[in-house]
Amino acid sequence: MSSRSVSLTSTFLLLAAGGAAACDNGGGNQYVDEGFYCADANGVVVDEDYCDDDRGGSGGGGFFIWHSSGYKKGYPVGSRLPAGGSKFAYNDTSSRTKFGLPSSGKISNGTVKTSVVGKGGSGTSRSGSGTKSGG
Repeated sequence: MSSRSVSLTSTFLLLAAGGAAACDNGGGNQYVDEGFYCADANGVVVDEDYCDDDRGGSGGGGFFIWHSSGYKKGYPVGSRLPAGGSKFAYNDTSSRTKFGLPSSGKISNGTVKTSVVGKGGSGTSRSGSGTKSGG
């Protein structure tokens, strides 16, 4: 009877350890901090007024809200954001809401949202010097 008890205990411990490891591996719902910037299609930071859809769409179609867990505060207008970020149209209310941003209006450059689910997001992403579709 004692060997059966030891066997069940060992099996339970292995299952419990495996479950804990699966949680630590970030099974898709990781929470990260994301930095947000208003930038052009190439990831060059522009004045946030260009991404303010409350101003009657003054930004036009060439400006985006770029985001990444690697973006910190302090990138000035005219600087290129580091590779690895993603973007979505500044007036995409669905993406804004997904990241916990206001559904419309201006978003200050360097805004950091904490506890954003996932890494990256919809729109396109950039790695290196080119752009590619992201998911």
